[in-house]
Amino acid sequence: MSEPGKKRGISSISIHEGEDPLYIIPPIYQSAIFKHPFGEQIRGRELKYSREDNPTVHLLEKKVNALEKGEDCLAFGSGMAAISTIFLSTVSKGDEIVTSKEIYGASLVLLRSLEKFGIRVKCVLNGDLVKSITRDTKIAFIETITNPTLGVPNLPEIVKTCRENGAISVVDNTFATPVNFRPLEWGADYVVESATKYLGGHNDVIGGVLSGKKERMADFWEWRRNLGGSLDPLAAFLIIRGLKTLKLRVECQNKGAQEVAEFLEGHTKVKRVFYPGLKSSQFNKLASRLMPGFGGVVSFEVENGEKALRLLTSLSFIKTAPSLGGAETLITHPVSSSHKSINPAERKELGIEEGLLRLSIGLEEIDDILEDLDKALKSL
Repeated sequence: MSEPGKKRGISSISIHEGEDPLYIIPPIYQSAIFKHPFGEQIRGRELKYSREDNPTVHLLEKKVNALEKGEDCLAFGSGMAAISTIFLSTVSKGDEIVTSKEIYGASLVLLRSLEKFGIRVKCVLNGDLVKSITRDTKIAFIETITNPTLGVPNLPEIVKTCRENGAISVVDNTFATPVNFRPLEWGADYVVESATKYLGGHNDVIGGVLSGKKERMADFWEWRRNLGGSLDPLAAFLIIRGLKTLKLRVECQNKGAQEVAEFLEGHTKVKRVFYPGLKSSQFNKLASRLMPGFGGVVSFEVENGEKALRLLTSLSFIKTAPSLGGAETLITHPVSSSHKSINPAERKELGIEEGLLRLSIGLEEIDDILEDLDKALKSL
């Protein structure tokens, strides 16, 4: 039993934070409406309609907020709903957003689409982020580990530069999770995650979360309500269930990804491996300073696009699917999935070649994963 006042660990928070002691498994409030007025309250507002608030969704928010060490948290119907709400509620015509070209393809497309509203979007490489943030910058949006080439930007330096210039720092922490990194503890203003990935952890739910300073949360809440991006209570329950094994799963996937990356680095059919846990990675020293583990995603490059697609059809139990963070090992071809809408010249600048493949390590026996990869690679 923990001592009074002692901070609980990640697994204890994931399992117990916010729980009603009356229940072992919390109920699902599968209701669109609630007694109003004179009913219950959430965040000081009267509970009345699940598009605004729901007790099951709010339990998830309390758990994630405790994990991320934030002041408040909101849950959304997807990670993209969380990201879009931040920007739509914060920037106006003439404002500037600074982001990396190396982020998730859908996030990059979203940010660039804001230019039609008169918002300036400055997209640069990770290494140019610090010098690109100026007094004109309203928001800097970055990823802890970028998708799919697994770069690790200098987050402490970026956050410091944002603070010095009065810019809001928003970090997508999906690939790292609170197990490996907590951006708010390093001074970031807000952190977002696709709960579809590691938080849910079972490839059976879509969701997103946003945690951070309380000062803007009322605006984010209002925009979530008006945009209709709220999370469904059943989806919230599934993510709450997934959180119970978050630390166990992520630590297992950290270890598995490291073994897979080292195996691929030594394979004759592999041109290049992207993983910050490798000593050969240009990001290894920085990542080792920031994180106890480097995530469950490994990217690697084979000779060309034809061979990449042939490898996909040569695997036996590793499935081809555009997601990550679940119990199943998944592989995807970024050029034909997440970065299909990015023009070829820019993909090349980002190191996303036709032969690049992104692998999300699941929870299967590592020897089985390695055997499947080895057979597929030898068939090329």
